[in-house]
Amino acid sequence: MQQTSHWHTLDTADQVADAACRQLLIAASRAIADHGKFKLVLAGGGTPEKVYHLLAEADADWANWIIYYGDERCLPADHADRNSTMARRTLLDKVAIPAAQIFTIAAELGNEQAAADYRAIVAAALPFDMVLLGMGEDGHTASLFPGHMHDGDEWVHAVYNSPKPPPERVSISAKALSTTRELIFLITGSNKQEMVKAWRSGQDLPVASIIPENPVDVYADSDAYQP
Repeated sequence: MQQTSHWHTLDTADQVADAACRQLLIAASRAIADHGKFKLVLAGGGTPEKVYHLLAEADADWANWIIYYGDERCLPADHADRNSTMARRTLLDKVAIPAAQIFTIAAELGNEQAAADYRAIVAAALPFDMVLLGMGEDGHTASLFPGHMHDGDEWVHAVYNSPKPPPERVSISAKALSTTRELIFLITGSNKQEMVKAWRSGQDLPVASIIPENPVDVYADSDAYQP
């Protein structure tokens, strides 16, 4: 992994979410002051959900936020297990981000069609201002899983045979996720401890394929990582 990555270890998952929320709001203010908009890629998962609850209570220049998704599950549009459903419930339905600035992955159309449609959206967006990612127990991030092969030049992949249901998904590629001014990983829980060690020791994991030009910030709780 990047030797210049910044690791921030906090006691609890709630503290991780609070610290990430504060960095996101600072990044948003900086991006909007610099070029008039804040292009943010959202993640799924429990810790990002905590971040979204906090963001929904914050005072921000929502009119200039633009939202993208790192990945999505091929499920009906309003299915409870979709990342977009969780993001709407916790954040997007509560703040004044214009609907035209929320770019949902149309995964209900199937992974090939949705990936093809989202490639043009991502290509037009790059570089992102901030990407938010988590890490699974197997070292996956977004829907980039160990052992899966993808075209390294694609901005967005159609994903098959996910080891976690549903088997078909859509994921922004490692190349596109790395094309960002800032990137935050959120890692919480004792079930991530061994994979954090593997990542830090240089093992070839999907999470290690995300290599932005600038150092990443990793926020971990004490269960996941103890320096």
